[in-house]
Amino acid sequence: MYLKKLNYAIIVLVTYFLNESVYSQLDVGFYSNSCGMAEFIVKDEVRKSFYKNPGIAAGLVRMHFHDCFIRGCDASVLLDSTPSNTAEKDSPANKPSLRGFEVIDTAKAKLEEVCKGIVSCADIVAFAARDSVELAGGLGYDVPAGRRDGKISIASDTRTDLPPPTFNVNQLTQLFSKKGLTQNEMVTLSGAHTIGRAHCSAFSNRLYNFSSTSRQDPSLHPSYVALLKRQCPQGSTNQNLVVPMDPSSPGTADVGYYIDILANRGLFTSDQTLLTTTGTARQVNQNARNPYLWANKFADAMVKMGRIGVLTGNAGEIRTNCRVVNS
Repeated sequence: MYLKKLNYAIIVLVTYFLNESVYSQLDVGFYSNSCGMAEFIVKDEVRKSFYKNPGIAAGLVRMHFHDCFIRGCDASVLLDSTPSNTAEKDSPANKPSLRGFEVIDTAKAKLEEVCKGIVSCADIVAFAARDSVELAGGLGYDVPAGRRDGKISIASDTRTDLPPPTFNVNQLTQLFSKKGLTQNEMVTLSGAHTIGRAHCSAFSNRLYNFSSTSRQDPSLHPSYVALLKRQCPQGSTNQNLVVPMDPSSPGTADVGYYIDILANRGLFTSDQTLLTTTGTARQVNQNARNPYLWANKFADAMVKMGRIGVLTGNAGEIRTNCRVVNS
């Protein structure tokens, strides 16, 4: 029995130090000596794009999330498809909703002029997401950097690793857990839906074809259903119809998302489902009441998410062009 306990303790310690060694390879100020202007250059490009189109902030935050949940935060979401492979960005889960690739391209091109071959595309995505949160009114935060870029991007990975808008709270909890994120962090990161827009096709089943016993999702407030039906008419062939995720403040990173959920105005099933368990409902209520608490938790959760499956050291590469692997 003693030996079993000793072996278990050794395994725990080894796992801990392995995890710590991975984390330690991401450092705040990673480019301070090799490319001191790196974060400023990225922020400048994000800021210019944001002033032209504030909606770009939501696209860049979502890009970071979708990158990290597929093969880790390795910029695989940026790779273009080839004749022999359909990449992540062209999957049905990504193609309609991801925006901001041109911002990453421009930032990368400028960084290559200043410090060639130094700054990874994966770090640019992480910096751009942080800058977007800040520009949208959220808290800024330090981004540990040192990620390297992956060489594989497969569209089919999105079917298993990205949460669809139809997921319930248990499914969301399980998927986030697989990525090393807690249920509380899942509720916190769901608050990213405070900014941005959604295509009608992502939730129209809740309005017109919910179940065999109800055409409309009964968890939606009737006045919200009426509003959404005007914005997303049944039978429309317009694939570009979109609505704001948080109607009261669609461009501001605030707690309006949680207030909407409490009013039964969560746009997706995966939003409104946060009221269906005691633990997640408590988090929704707490976040709705305390904007500063949520903003801090969100910043911490983004940093933790940004560590998922990172490539460091000699793994991966530093792409010259974020859309293609180095030849």
